[in-house]
Amino acid sequence: MKGGLRWLIVSLVGLATVINYIDRNALAVMWPAVSKDIGADKADYALLVTIFMVAYACGQSLFGKVFDVIGTRMGFAVSILVWSVSIAAHSVVRSLGLLALLRVTLGISEAGNWPGAVKANALWFPPRERALAQGIFNSGAAIGAIVSAPLVALLFELLGWRATFLVVGVLGFLWLLPWLFVYRADPGAHPWLSQAERAHIADRGDASGKAGWSPNLSQLLKQKQSWAIIVSRFFLDPVWWLFVSWLPIYLAETFGFDVRQIGLFAWVPFVGAMLGSLGGGWLSGALIRRGWKTLSARRFAVTLGGAIMLPALLLTAKAATPLSAVLLIAVILFGFQVAINNIQTLPSDYYGGGAVGTIAGVGGTAAVAGTLVTTWLVPVMTRHGYAPIFVLAAVIVPLGVISLWLLGGRASPVPPPQSDSQ
Repeated sequence: MKGGLRWLIVSLVGLATVINYIDRNALAVMWPAVSKDIGADKADYALLVTIFMVAYACGQSLFGKVFDVIGTRMGFAVSILVWSVSIAAHSVVRSLGLLALLRVTLGISEAGNWPGAVKANALWFPPRERALAQGIFNSGAAIGAIVSAPLVALLFELLGWRATFLVVGVLGFLWLLPWLFVYRADPGAHPWLSQAERAHIADRGDASGKAGWSPNLSQLLKQKQSWAIIVSRFFLDPVWWLFVSWLPIYLAETFGFDVRQIGLFAWVPFVGAMLGSLGGGWLSGALIRRGWKTLSARRFAVTLGGAIMLPALLLTAKAATPLSAVLLIAVILFGFQVAINNIQTLPSDYYGGGAVGTIAGVGGTAAVAGTLVTTWLVPVMTRHGYAPIFVLAAVIVPLGVISLWLLGGRASPVPPPQSDSQ
C-alpha cells in the first residue's frame, strides 16, 4: 500500500506509551529507596497503587470524552503535558501525602493515552489493520515496561531517585515536538496524505458502524456489545496490572532482590507482552484476510489469549526460582496482550462516528475497577507468599473470555437505531 503516514502516526502513539510506562513504573522500581526516605511501607504502597488506579479510572472516562470533543491532536498534548509535569514533580516529594496527590494527577492524565490511541486507530486504519495498529500501540506499553526497570535502575544508581524522576519527566516534553508537527488533522484533511492511502483508510469492509452514528453514553450502555467490552475488561485487565504494579515487589519479597537485581529481571516478562501485542494483532488481521468476519476473528484471538494465560498463572504459583518465575510471567503477559489487543479494537469495530473514545474510556474505567479489587487483595493474600493471588488471577481469566462470547452479540457492527425500523 502506497504511503505510510498512518504507520508514522501509530508509531508516535506507541512511543508515547513507552514514555507513559517508564513514568508510571519508576516509583515501583525505586520503591525500596523511596519508601525508606519518606518512611513508608508495603501497605502505603498498596494505598498509592489504589489512589493511582482510582484516578486512572476517572481519567479513562474523562479523556474518552475529551478526545471525542477536542480531537486526538490536542487530547494527546493535554494528556502528556500533565503527566510529564506530574512525574517530574515526584522529585520534590518528602511525605506520603504529596506523593499521593501527584499519583492522582499522574493517573488522571496518563489514562488519556488509551482512549486516545483507540480513537486514533479508528480514524487512521481500516478494520483489517486495526488490531495490528493496536498491537503496535500496545507493544509500546510492553517496551516501556521492558526498558523502564533497567533504565530507572541505572539512573537511580547514577543520580538517585529524585533526579531520576526529573529526567524521565523530560521525555514527554520531547515527544510533543514531533507529535504537534506531524499530527495536523484527521485523515480526511491531512495535507501529507496521498489519495491512495486516504482511499485505503476509508475502506471499512464489514466491520465498522455507520460513521454518522455517534451514540451518547446512555445509548451506548443500552447495547449489550458495550457490556461485552466493559465486563471482559473488568475481569482481564487485573492480570496485567498485577504484574505492572507488583512485579518488582514480588521479586524483592519472594527472592530478596534489591533495586539493581530488580532492574536485571523485571523487564523479561514484558518481552512476552510485546510479542503478544504484535502477534495478537497480526493473528486477527490474518484471519480477516482469509475471509473471517472481523468480530469472529477478534473473539478467536481473545479466547486463544485466555487459554494461554490460565495454565501459566497456575504454574507461576509454584515457581521456585526467579528465572522460572519471570519466564512464566512472560507467557502470561503474552497471552494477555493477544487477548486485550483485540478487545481494545472492539469500540471501533462495533461503533462509528464520535463514540469510539467514549466507550473505550468507559471500558478502561471498568478495567481499573476490576484492578482495584486485586490491588486491595494483594497485601492480604500475599502474607505467606504470592501463590493465592496467582490462583485468583487464573480464576477470573475465563470469566473475561466467557463474558465476551455471551454479550458480544452477532459477529457484525451495532446498527444505528433507525436501521432497526427499516
